[in-house]
This record gives sequence, C-alpha cells and structure tokens, in this order.
Amino acid sequence: MSEQKKAAKPERTIEDVMWGRVERRRARIRDEIKRNRAGGHKVPTWVLAAVLGVIVAGWLYLIITS
Repeated sequence: MSEQKKAAKPERTIEDVMWGRVERRRARIRDEIKRNRAGGHKVPTWVLAAVLGVIVAGWLYLIITS
C-alpha cells in the first residue's frame, strides 16, 4: 500500500523548488515591511543618523589632527 502512495506522489522539479524559495523569500520581505511600517521603534532614525555623523566626524578629526 505504501508503495502505491509513494508511486502516485509526483516528484518535485528543480523549478518547483526554486519557485518555493522565491515565494518564501517574498513572504519574509512582506512580513519585514509590515513590521517596519507598524513602527514601535525604540530610537528614532534621526537620532541614529546623528550618532553616526558624530562618530564619523570624530574619526575624521582624529585622522586629520594626527
């Protein structure tokens, strides 16, 4: 009986596997976009940008003055 069920089930092709990967990736991207749009960020983006600017400016200052 199990051999009949096994024989009746079609094998997955390479295209099916690749399409499944694409669909899973798209679903992950959609979920991430939903999470990002929902907000709930602890630190505003402008604060992160300002901190990065201060770090880069400090690094450049050290390079120029040394």
